[in-house]
Amino acid sequence: MTLFGFGKKATLPKAEEALSGREKAIPTAQRHFVNGNELKPPYPDGMEQAMFGIGCFWGAERKFWQLPGVYVSAVGYAAGFTPNPTYQEVCSGLTGHNEVVLVVYDPNIITYSALLKVFWESHNPTQGMRQGNDVGTQYRSGIYYYSPSQKALAENSKLAYQEAIKSAGYGTITSEIIEAPQFYFAEDYHQQYLAKNPNGYCGLGGTNVSCPIPLDVKSF
Repeated sequence: MTLFGFGKKATLPKAEEALSGREKAIPTAQRHFVNGNELKPPYPDGMEQAMFGIGCFWGAERKFWQLPGVYVSAVGYAAGFTPNPTYQEVCSGLTGHNEVVLVVYDPNIITYSALLKVFWESHNPTQGMRQGNDVGTQYRSGIYYYSPSQKALAENSKLAYQEAIKSAGYGTITSEIIEAPQFYFAEDYHQQYLAKNPNGYCGLGGTNVSCPIPLDVKSF
């Protein structure tokens, strides 16, 4: 959610227009507020990573930390130009970053396909540079893959959901699918925000927000 009066830019900045940022990472939490696991790597052997943008990252993160097999989740900024940005800088629209969720998961318990299903069915992926009432480039829909197999599954899922979305009377999916860029951890207070603030703004399926499109996609 835009808290600082920014966030209305609908076009991404060029690299030369982006804010300069900083060399050092901004401070963040050490452990996951819900399960107590270390927020930053190294993660246990066998874990895999996924990254998604679904609008405001507060509500998006909760969608994933509740899933069985998710070792840790974290919110942050990715797919922009500015190194180690702050929330205020991202909300200005001058970093190019998206609000994203990093998901570290055990593939023996939950599959990447299952994560993709949560991604598609938790938001409206046809809205471009916005999600519901949240307007700005940092609210765009995106899948950021870590391997060729993730890329293939993401692209196939997009085709499957586009058919379902078209049948439901909606438009073209605008979600970007690109190789996972550098992930910058967001500030401490953003991490697991809705666990710390149970009545806080969600941004996904709440009042005054466009609800996810009803779909029935069983496989892709």
